[in-house]
Amino acid sequence: MKRIICTLISTFFVAVGVAQSTNPTPLWPSGAPGALGKEDKDIPTLTAFLPKAESATGAAMIICPGGGYGGLAPHEGEVYAMWLRDHGVTGFVLKYRLGSAGYRHPVMLQDVARAMRTVRANAADWKLDPKRIGVMGSSAGGHLASTLLTHFDAGNRSAEDPIERASSRPDLGILCYPVITLGEGGHAGSRKNLLGENPSPDLVKFLSNELQVTPQTPPCFLFHTAEDNGVPPENSLAFAQALLKNKVPVDLHIYEKGKHGMGLGSRSYEPNNLHPWAQDCLYWLKLHNFVK
Repeated sequence: MKRIICTLISTFFVAVGVAQSTNPTPLWPSGAPGALGKEDKDIPTLTAFLPKAESATGAAMIICPGGGYGGLAPHEGEVYAMWLRDHGVTGFVLKYRLGSAGYRHPVMLQDVARAMRTVRANAADWKLDPKRIGVMGSSAGGHLASTLLTHFDAGNRSAEDPIERASSRPDLGILCYPVITLGEGGHAGSRKNLLGENPSPDLVKFLSNELQVTPQTPPCFLFHTAEDNGVPPENSLAFAQALLKNKVPVDLHIYEKGKHGMGLGSRSYEPNNLHPWAQDCLYWLKLHNFVK
């Protein structure tokens, strides 16, 4: 049955390959593990934003919108995907399960890992390079992205489901004003939604991702603003410092101005009115062969 499900997913991908975006596709067509119900909030999905064939680079990005693990901000999901699409990168917006719907860790990590495995396992059908699939996230979505960057696995080679055999390791990461630590200096609301009221110190440490970086952590681009009052810029500084300590390539930008949650600079996609971080990120993506 799982082989049939994977084949159906692949067939769907091929069928929509000429479109500019797809309808949301469940990550687990037969139901997500640990689901608390069958409503929309219980069904993690991916929505693909596809570049034109003549401009496609073969690279892809899993996008985790922010929202404090209590909601999902469209300007940190669909808007990013449209921007990436314009530069030849296929963007996959992830609708992951949330603390506001009663979910706790490790459900969110399961969702983003499954998204990475799904895209990688079906890369040929999407005409993607399975070795050029990144993860991107803002605020709490940045925490989720950084969790995958530091808690990935090689996949289960003996799994019946072909998707579960694929690695969940991203090839690079883009972290936008991310929550990184769950300790002091992090974001209390995100921690509560992710872990509940009284998480154990060991779990807080395990998911304070500045403490989980290793030499195997993928290269990362990070940006923050000095006047961010929602998530202090020390989060990005700590993660970048850990990457440097482990000799992992990193590109860090701390801009003087800008509120938390700024996205590309506005709530809608305005290609001619982007914050400078977008151009800096494109330069970095070119260095890593994600854009032309």
